[in-house]
Amino acid sequence: MRFYIDDLPVIFPYDYVYPEQYQYMCGLKKSLDSRGHAMLEMPSGTGKTISLLSLIIAYQQFYPGRRKLVYCSRTVPEIDKALAELKRLMEYRRSQGCEDKDFLGLGLTSRKNLCVHPRVSKERKGTVVDAKCRQITASWVRNKAKTEGNIEVCDFFEKIQTLEATELLPTGVYTLDDLMDYGRTSGMCPYYLARRVIPFADVIIYSFHYMVDPKVAEMVSKEFEKDSIIVFDEAHNIDSICIDSLSIDLNQRTLRASTDSVERLTERVEEMKSQNSEKLRDEYERLVDGLRDALAAREEDLILANPILPDKVLHEAIPGNIRKAEHFVRFLKRFIEYLKARMRVMHVVAETTPSFLQHIKEITYIERKPLRFCAERLASLVRTLEITDLEEYGALAKVAAFATLCATYDTGFMVLFEPYESDHSTVPNPVLHLACLDAAIAIKPVFQRFHTVIITSGTLSPMEMYPKMLNFVPIVQESLTMTLARQCFAPLVVTRGSDQVTMSSKFEVRNDPAVVRNYGNLLIEMARAVPDGIVAFFPSYLYMESIVAMWNENGVLKDVWKHKLIFVETPDAAETSVALQNYRTACNNGRGAVLLSVARGKVSEGIDFDHNYGRAVIMFGIPYQYTESRILKARLEFMRETHQIRENDFLTFDALRHASQCIGRVLRGKTDYGLMVLADKRYSRSDKRSKLPKWINTCLTETSLNLSTDMAVALTRKFLNLMAQPFDMQAQLGVSMWANEHIVQHGGRGDIVSNAVAAIDGAAGIEAMEIEEVF
Repeated sequence: MRFYIDDLPVIFPYDYVYPEQYQYMCGLKKSLDSRGHAMLEMPSGTGKTISLLSLIIAYQQFYPGRRKLVYCSRTVPEIDKALAELKRLMEYRRSQGCEDKDFLGLGLTSRKNLCVHPRVSKERKGTVVDAKCRQITASWVRNKAKTEGNIEVCDFFEKIQTLEATELLPTGVYTLDDLMDYGRTSGMCPYYLARRVIPFADVIIYSFHYMVDPKVAEMVSKEFEKDSIIVFDEAHNIDSICIDSLSIDLNQRTLRASTDSVERLTERVEEMKSQNSEKLRDEYERLVDGLRDALAAREEDLILANPILPDKVLHEAIPGNIRKAEHFVRFLKRFIEYLKARMRVMHVVAETTPSFLQHIKEITYIERKPLRFCAERLASLVRTLEITDLEEYGALAKVAAFATLCATYDTGFMVLFEPYESDHSTVPNPVLHLACLDAAIAIKPVFQRFHTVIITSGTLSPMEMYPKMLNFVPIVQESLTMTLARQCFAPLVVTRGSDQVTMSSKFEVRNDPAVVRNYGNLLIEMARAVPDGIVAFFPSYLYMESIVAMWNENGVLKDVWKHKLIFVETPDAAETSVALQNYRTACNNGRGAVLLSVARGKVSEGIDFDHNYGRAVIMFGIPYQYTESRILKARLEFMRETHQIRENDFLTFDALRHASQCIGRVLRGKTDYGLMVLADKRYSRSDKRSKLPKWINTCLTETSLNLSTDMAVALTRKFLNLMAQPFDMQAQLGVSMWANEHIVQHGGRGDIVSNAVAAIDGAAGIEAMEIEEVF
């Protein structure tokens, strides 16, 4: 269908556009017109991705300049899904007579996912694939192969080097599978092919880290124009991603591996001095001129993970005491020995980065300036020594990045020495944390460099927290509701069991036998009443383990097994993948299953439980973070002092956004349906409930609050019976149910009832010709 937003003709590949999709596109256009940033929350399953792509592609093609779209998502399946949507949209535009000439859209992911080399692609571990790839693609390896002729190189990579970038890839939209198929047939490496053509692409879809993580963004995203449109989809935890990208943990194993790496470097330096000392002299001269030339000459095919240095630092010369290779190696050895000595702690030590640097200076006489250049100096030395197996130097690169970050930032970081790896461990295993406390540090270059950055998700509420944490001002900030032809999801707040004992995951009562029993009874009754799949989320792995152990003792699991199979998410990714696959198999064969999962785990992030895979989601408790974490305490203190965000406000915001993300997994479209069960008395309080997304809150009526288990089961059966009716019957019954609820809530006001009925009648979809009348 074709419709207009102001003067912009939008081609939309469906027969109908929902009101929320139209409003979402209006918000996007407003942001693009004003060249400002935006925050948009759109209900799960209402076509957010296709709405965004339709509007921005229309904007690219209609207005001169063709601003590049950089679409950032979280996982490889989501990247591939977005590419498939883009491909379908462009095919539809062509069928409608649009001449989108020279359009190129593609995705980028790791070597492991794109490698087509017959030997390297068989490796399962990503770091091994990276190392073996570099061994056959590094520039000096290829030069040696030309002169000596008996060294293996990658023919797929070599072919790319013989062609101009504009000749590498025909125009069109390529999913990751399409890119690999083209690479195999053309004899070119899909990974490096994508990297080479990125500057010429109209749409690039890749992971958050390619844009936010400075260690990766420097390689991939540095050439994008300022007027590029940057989109962060599913960005409800973007602040956590920013913090993780600049946080580093070191343990004794890392430091031992670093010492071994330094010894190998020493040997390589001595070998180079005896065989080709001119190379080391050339490197020394380059470093005298500062890092700007070194960065410009950086090899794309060989890079150690480095933090970004401020521009003013790049013009400075490398300090004299680390310019020579042998001096730098001894410098590293002294720094590592200092860290080893500091790790011999029996109590927690927390300090700021200036305090940490001052202590280093007092003990070892190491100045701040050489530490700041540590990461880039190591990368330069590795290039000079022609080292290809970077996996052996991964631990040393981590130590060098630690040194650079400590010496670069005075605020927003904390150095923390802990004698035990976890709070529940009794065996000393010291860990040194460099914890980033300020999410704005990593994303600040993105907001400063690009005119339009769009943060969007189905669960951004409460939205006012993000501009404070990320230090930006959105031009557009909207939370959209869902228009429903039928109420296809039912949020229920269960506060007590059938015995009227309160349910809660509060620390004081979470292990109370009555609470555990009532949580178990809720799961049993839901397993009995709900067909197909149920996903149950817990606040943490530790809490889930204790609850499941108690359920096993008191017979709850046996009662659940009578109705459904049970699968459990674990911290091990491989085990969780197997459990998820078996869960889907059980749902497909009609047996039904329960998947016990954890908020903030793999299952809660990016896994869709559409249709029979998720007819109900149960959130046991509120997923607050572990408040005794010293890193969390430091971050809370930083946000209170810097952004005036109170501790309790942030903790509640963080818990509710993750709870919303968990329950939002159940609904993946308006043809889907499911139950959202919030099992904790605190969800019935307005201060908690108000922080849920607007589209969920509007469906939380008085009849679905403060329920006991038996009341929740009765509403569950009623809802499922309604969903089982033919669609026309559902619409009629839905009108009746919604009208009756509004009569009760509003004292029989006829205008409210009429509005409810009219909303249901018109919300299924709006034809193109009706848009102007409705809006």
